[in-house]
Amino acid sequence: MYSYTDFDRQFIRQRAAQFRDQWQRHRDGALSDEAFRPLRLQNGWYIQRHAPMLRVAVPYGELSSAQVRVLARIAREYDQPGAAVFQGAVAAQNRLGAVQLRDGRAIASRLPTGYGHFTTRQNVQFNWIALDHAPEVMDLLASVDMHGIQTSGNCIRNISTDALAGIAPDEVADPRPYAEILRQWSTLHPEFAFLPRKFKVAIVGALEDRAALHWHDVGLQLRRNAAGALGFTVLVGGGMGRTPVLASTICDFLPWDQLLNYLEALVRIYNAWGRRDNMYKSRIKILVRAQGQRFFDEVQAEYQRIVLQDGAPHTISVAELERVSACFAPPARLGSEPCADDRVARLLRLSAEDDLEFERWLQRNVHAHQNPALRAVTLSFKRLGQAPGDASASQLDAVAELADRYSAGEVRVTHQQNLLLPWVRCEELPELWRAARRLGLAQAHIGLLTDLIACPGGDFCDLANARSLTIAEALTQRYQDLDELHDLGPIDLHLSGCINSCGHHHSGHIGILGVDKDGQEWYQIALGGSDGSRLSGAPAAGKVLGPAFTASEVCDAIEAILETYQELRAPGERFLQALHRLGHEPFKAAANAVRVATARSLEQAAEAL
Repeated sequence: MYSYTDFDRQFIRQRAAQFRDQWQRHRDGALSDEAFRPLRLQNGWYIQRHAPMLRVAVPYGELSSAQVRVLARIAREYDQPGAAVFQGAVAAQNRLGAVQLRDGRAIASRLPTGYGHFTTRQNVQFNWIALDHAPEVMDLLASVDMHGIQTSGNCIRNISTDALAGIAPDEVADPRPYAEILRQWSTLHPEFAFLPRKFKVAIVGALEDRAALHWHDVGLQLRRNAAGALGFTVLVGGGMGRTPVLASTICDFLPWDQLLNYLEALVRIYNAWGRRDNMYKSRIKILVRAQGQRFFDEVQAEYQRIVLQDGAPHTISVAELERVSACFAPPARLGSEPCADDRVARLLRLSAEDDLEFERWLQRNVHAHQNPALRAVTLSFKRLGQAPGDASASQLDAVAELADRYSAGEVRVTHQQNLLLPWVRCEELPELWRAARRLGLAQAHIGLLTDLIACPGGDFCDLANARSLTIAEALTQRYQDLDELHDLGPIDLHLSGCINSCGHHHSGHIGILGVDKDGQEWYQIALGGSDGSRLSGAPAAGKVLGPAFTASEVCDAIEAILETYQELRAPGERFLQALHRLGHEPFKAAANAVRVATARSLEQAAEAL
């Protein structure tokens, strides 16, 4: 992990002190709500549906066990609303009512307190911290080199990457040193503090894209050219939301030392040309689509001015790259003897009864490593009665213990809202499995249907049109049979509560989007999305099947789609492969066949014509 210098720590603590002063002046009436709003936002403080929400930055997803323990303390001591606030929230959610399913189940909103929530961009959020406690929470975060700087606002947000960065066998180069250099360059950048809209960057150093590069404002893929030199393919203009757009290649090969100079040019042109008159058209994806080659040419011209006229002031030196890279050296506590999964399974058979459960866990939750004596292990935060990505204070404390005992004190937040232990010795896998199973974190379903992504939706978010967590819970309840899940095979299911797409529904093999119709919750279903990973193939936005479904119908529609897949698939054929071969029509027909309320609406609309 990156080791903070005295300068880094002084910077974060000064920022915390600055926020405390801003908060005090706001509390004293010297700063209006309007004046305080951008100040709190650029420190990660939102005002959500029921209470403030804090987003904590986790650069490129890496956390130490000490940091996890502080997050646990924040969850335990501060993510606790007052009685009046909580009672008002419960009353508001009760007015929405439970989601009544056709099989007789009713899924109501849950409003858990004392939890942290892992996001798809590798950050952590808290939903209930009162603004009265904001300064002390920021001081507590600063004590372990954490903050909320630029987790909101129209600025360059957290730099995200592959959770397997630095350990993946298919890696060309470790992206974390470059991500850290980008973090330092972009933090409080004086020119880019008030961009037309938020700006998200992802970087991958492996052959496989495990960070959804094409869905970011800028995506950076490390690679080597024909001469063996290291550089980046630069993608620009990707994003979801109202207008899903895949990023385009603006530079096929950028030498690694020119990364900051080039991004300075790119963001500068966006800052100058991006629309500020319409927030729905202010993202760089709209600008790139509208200007096309003209935008690319202007970025190249600005880059040349920076290099030739300004002297390339942000060229990364070899010494600086080596300094930062040294922070990401593998920990000393490593194994050396190569280990195969079959040997681990034999070890387990000497002391465990349920071999099948363990072997499934090895298959789904344990990942190959650059060091043949090690494995990376995903801890699942998807289970009944708990929102995807939610972790209680006690679970966070337990994860810190697991990290210290089995993973050199390090844990990572994944794009899929789980946690990953990156430094596990093979001979300790059986023991880790038992410990994770006791904690409820060893579900052998990573990459399967119930390892779904979901945003907080209408249970917490002020922007949401519909609840996503109730639908996620209903689907999780329906698909609890591991035999069935493994038979269905890898399926990415993504849910968003509104068009802002925080649940990445556009890139799901099955995507569900909550929409509002006359004050009621409805859900669009799309099929065929891809994040660009090897499993999913080329990045693509899913195609909507047709009119939205009511909350009571959506689970039946998903079940009908999956049953159609099971009936029509060829031997060994995965869901996306079957969809591409068969087309959308069989799945659309199956989903439409379960309509009840929406069927009547469609019939009435047809009669009106």
